[in-house]
Amino acid sequence: MFWTLPTIMTWTRIVAIPLIVGVFYLPIAEPMRNLIATVMFIVFAATDWLDGYLARKLNQTSSFGAFLDPVADKFLVCASLLVLVHLQRADVFVALIIIGREIAISALREWMAQIGASKSVAVHMIGKVKTVVQMVAIPFLLFNGTLFDYIDTGRWGHWLIWISAVLTVWSMVYYLQKALPEIRARAK
Repeated sequence: MFWTLPTIMTWTRIVAIPLIVGVFYLPIAEPMRNLIATVMFIVFAATDWLDGYLARKLNQTSSFGAFLDPVADKFLVCASLLVLVHLQRADVFVALIIIGREIAISALREWMAQIGASKSVAVHMIGKVKTVVQMVAIPFLLFNGTLFDYIDTGRWGHWLIWISAVLTVWSMVYYLQKALPEIRARAK
């Protein structure tokens, strides 16, 4: 199941990372770099929904795909955050919160799976909302301009990425609370 259409789409999110980063080193005007990186991020981020849909529709779900999909998402988000910090469009503190949470929850989920309790840390609505807010904030910050002569994407992106950081902490607390009974049982 390494080379099904849904898995290939997931791989594209990983391949996209150096492409998005590389855009900011092109010898073109900043507004054009911003636009190219934004469009690329949106297109590649959309494959997250599409690959899952196709995997179910084509009956090509696999444990490898279930593993790779969230890894690709996390790579894309973390790399984009690092670019935004480098460009001084996102605060280091926000990036540390979001990246730190991703590492902590990934480790928690791995441990819970090893002890047979992965259902207690299954994806919850708060995690999905956090992801949606991130996936709106990041392209707004990448674009960093005025959209439709009205929307200041830098300002909106700034607020949305902070909202995302709050949701990130909230979701981490939620997952830790769900895992706590298992953690306590194993700590004895």
